[in-house]
Amino acid sequence: MSLFRVLLSILFPPLAILDQGCGSIIIVFILTLCGWVPGVIAALVILNNTNR
Repeated sequence: MSLFRVLLSILFPPLAILDQGCGSIIIVFILTLCGWVPGVIAALVILNNTNR
């Protein structure tokens, strides 16, 4: 996870995971609409899981 991606996921979570696939973007977008914090947490979890 790069520092740029972490900052991007804090500011606008769906944009941070743009290259992870359509399903992930939709999930994070819906969570961001429900509340900013769930969207940020989901984006960070997705970014963390892709680097393993």
